[in-house]
Amino acid sequence: MSQPVPNVAENIPYLMTFGKQAETSWGDDDFSQAFFFLVPEDYDQPFFIRVFDPDVGGQIDEIAGQWNTRCTYEVFGGEGCWSEPDARETSPMGNYKSGTLLASRAFAENPRYDNTWYTFGPFNPAQGEYVKEYAGRVFKIICEGVSGDDGNMYRYYLSTNADENRPIEGANAFAYEYSFRMHNDNQEVSHIYPYIETGTVTVQISNFDWDRDGSIVVISVARQGQALDVSNEDNWLQSELTIQDEEIGTSFDFRFVKARNLVRNNNVVVNVRNQFGETLPFYTIPIGGVPRYRGEVEFVPID
Repeated sequence: MSQPVPNVAENIPYLMTFGKQAETSWGDDDFSQAFFFLVPEDYDQPFFIRVFDPDVGGQIDEIAGQWNTRCTYEVFGGEGCWSEPDARETSPMGNYKSGTLLASRAFAENPRYDNTWYTFGPFNPAQGEYVKEYAGRVFKIICEGVSGDDGNMYRYYLSTNADENRPIEGANAFAYEYSFRMHNDNQEVSHIYPYIETGTVTVQISNFDWDRDGSIVVISVARQGQALDVSNEDNWLQSELTIQDEEIGTSFDFRFVKARNLVRNNNVVVNVRNQFGETLPFYTIPIGGVPRYRGEVEFVPID
């Protein structure tokens, strides 16, 4: 079923995008985030992309001095929306706004849109880019901080209804880089689910501005709790894993475990590349389901 983005199973409070004048030490490396929505080919009814708390101000967002930030949301479909290589990269460079612009809206501080939903659409599924390997049509939404230095916290929902969150059966959402807000509770564990595609031999996992706030643990069908290196403030850190045969065609579960002396309002960025430097997608509904370790070794907690 289609879902909120982030999905319930991910247990991530909000997506995150800062204004482009913000210090990267607040947790956003490039002030732009792209998400893709997959609509199955047998779905032929109008649909909507809903944004929760689209403005930058008020109860949820992160202030830096005073509210001065403006963010744009742009929805794209059509040829090249997904297939353009720049669209699947992790930085807003080149032709990353590929495809046909279908809708756009800018938001600053606006109580009308604080802690509530704004709806884009309706869209016709035929307006998306057909992708044979996905057996469906792909749409793209980009949130970008065009001015200011505050943090925008928001969520999406792909819905059949303009006024309610009603799922599209068989739909999904994915991104090639995930920028998000962590919980302020060390009992809460967040998850993201990169998919290991055929031909993957190794993966390089990069995380930004983790503030050494706990640990990142990898679960798969073949590994039980492997820890990754975590970044400090305002820096990237990479870990490389060799893929085992049984992991091909399955999802990883990256578990983000907060430290006891937690960092409050911690914003982080994560991406994954294969041995050719190609980005791998994170699906909000993990392909093949949430991975379960198939071995018999007991889990040993990692300090």
